[in-house]
Amino acid sequence: MTGFHQISLGDVLTLQRGFDITKSEQTDGEIPIVSSSGISSYHNKWKVKGPGVVIGRKGTLGTVHFIPSNFWPHDTTLWIKDFKGNDPRFLNYFLQTLKLENFDVGASNPTLNRNHVHKIKIIFPKKVETQKRIAATLSAYDELIENNQRRIALLEKMAEEIYREWFVRLRFPGHDKVKMVKGVPQGWRPSCLGSVAKFTMGQSPSSEFYNELGNGLPFHQGVGTYGERFPRTINYCSEDGRRAHKGDIIFSVRAPVGRLNIADREMIIGRGLSAIRHKKERNHYLYYLLKTAFVNEDIIGNGSIFNSVGKDELAKFPVFEPEPSLVEKFDAIASKIDEQITALIHATECLKSSRDALLPRLISGKLSVENLDIQFPPGMIEDAHA
Repeated sequence: MTGFHQISLGDVLTLQRGFDITKSEQTDGEIPIVSSSGISSYHNKWKVKGPGVVIGRKGTLGTVHFIPSNFWPHDTTLWIKDFKGNDPRFLNYFLQTLKLENFDVGASNPTLNRNHVHKIKIIFPKKVETQKRIAATLSAYDELIENNQRRIALLEKMAEEIYREWFVRLRFPGHDKVKMVKGVPQGWRPSCLGSVAKFTMGQSPSSEFYNELGNGLPFHQGVGTYGERFPRTINYCSEDGRRAHKGDIIFSVRAPVGRLNIADREMIIGRGLSAIRHKKERNHYLYYLLKTAFVNEDIIGNGSIFNSVGKDELAKFPVFEPEPSLVEKFDAIASKIDEQITALIHATECLKSSRDALLPRLISGKLSVENLDIQFPPGMIEDAHA
């Protein structure tokens, strides 16, 4: 391919092991401490001037993180000490295509050795201008993704704040005209979760029916990453089992108790989950009730090895039943917000799919950028003037 040549990775960058720091040695600040899985905490001192690129060295191997500001790379990482004149953003994308997790040299714990990584043979663009054009194309996708994620966070925060204002602070519409009885608005009554919701407790089918080929329905054993609205489907189950239906709230009942997802389709749930549905189909209200009540995980349950909760204990969890028309009104408002969130999530997934499809073709030179009129996104313009 014109404009590309074969060299060793060590010819375009130099990797350095990160710096150890314990929690007790950290002081609250704005400097990100980057571990193998990403930003893990913040400190008031930095070790490396940004922008920088960090790779998971130990534990979570091969993950690549671009850090635009000054940062502290943790001992579990490798960071690029010398870019050798190459574009940092391009190297961030380039390293993602190398599948560095396959270069594990750890006997017991997964580990990357920088000396081995430096020897990897690569096909690399000769011109920095080509690198910048490729990085600009991919960065445009990433900036749209980040913008969507910010909008999602703001919308969810808006719905949470409305819920807290109405049902926690008791400043709901017309509250000044409602009589308070022992600190509770008239028409409200103390109740329990089992009175307002119905539960389907998961039960794991035999593992022989699990697959990653799409045979059967999506199968989930536990709730995914904290803060994600919909579960990410990896496994399927070809045997029928206990189901969550679209719109059900997926609630983790073990290790930890109280983490939430929403079923975006019909799925089979394992023993680590319960599917919860409001008895009067006010699931948007119920989602924010549970999200607020279980903002701290493991507030109910027990277990000698890990925390867990059964159906009876979950059903007894105390809640207030507000006046039904207020629940209906909130559910209508939250449903509109949730529709916007869902649309943004789907748009973001489409952007990620398009970016990931372009990534290997651009990086390898199979898709040329030489004759494209590329507009550099704001983030790259800011880097150039930093």
